[in-house]
Amino acid sequence: MTVTGVSLFVAVPAAVAGAACMGIASAAQARATKEVETGKPLDLTLFKRLVGRPLWLIGVAATVLGLVLQLVALAYGPLLLVQPLLVTSLMFAGFVSARLERRRPDRVMSAGGLLCMAGLAAFLVIARPSGNSDTLVSGASLLPLGIALAVLTALALGLAAFTSSGSLRVLGLAVATGVLYGLTAGLMKVVASQFRTGIDEPFRHWTLYLVCVIGPLGFLLSQNTFQQGRFLTPALAVITALDPLVGVAIGLSWMGESADGRPLALFGEALAGLVIVVGIAMMSTRASHLSAETEEKPETGQTGEKRRGSDPDDGYGLAGSTY
Repeated sequence: MTVTGVSLFVAVPAAVAGAACMGIASAAQARATKEVETGKPLDLTLFKRLVGRPLWLIGVAATVLGLVLQLVALAYGPLLLVQPLLVTSLMFAGFVSARLERRRPDRVMSAGGLLCMAGLAAFLVIARPSGNSDTLVSGASLLPLGIALAVLTALALGLAAFTSSGSLRVLGLAVATGVLYGLTAGLMKVVASQFRTGIDEPFRHWTLYLVCVIGPLGFLLSQNTFQQGRFLTPALAVITALDPLVGVAIGLSWMGESADGRPLALFGEALAGLVIVVGIAMMSTRASHLSAETEEKPETGQTGEKRRGSDPDDGYGLAGSTY
């Protein structure tokens, strides 16, 4: 069915409110991770160092609330409607991050956020997402997309673990996080529908157990991403872009959802997507410039040489922290 009426008035506000919570959580967690000692990529002990820090706990609470609101949105609307709305979390995160750092919101980044919202609104109006299935396809139909997501995640984690470049390390972590977040969202929609059938129903299916693995793993990767990066917005832009893309792919491939596929509509959808990409690029590029302006000069020893272990920014604002 086409998304109208109750579905529209419940799913959209819940998704935007959830995105706001996720943006607040990202900003709070990103700042909290900078307050503890930086470890290696894929550091499993990071949670131990973060537990007890008020700002991080606020971020966790906001994450939980955001997930609940996302579940509500997914219960009433298709993935093709709910997941693209997550792009708005980038604007919320940028604003909250600016407040935490006691600086005024940047005009260029604000303009980029408005572009994202305009492109998103245009995409939803043109695409007219339809279908709201709560079940996955079965058998071999799961394999093409499943294998593609697994390979992309493995390559991203390999890049993060073995590269010596701080920028590539954070990029790899962000890509893996975005994929796992999108996959979690798709499976959560199925689990939510199973709970409506009966409280014990989800425990009879593999989807709940997979969510219990990839959900926490994605959260751990996000914390490592925030700590390894020097500035929140560029890494979050990668995560925020991939999350809905994976969700949309799951909706189309695994859950039988659909969008307007006429040539003119496809052109409009592509154009709207391009506007979103331009908005994200504006925020990411501006973030790297702000990072360069506020970054302290490298420490020097008595010989005047730059401190060892430093990892210079490459202009994308993704260079890693030293450790």
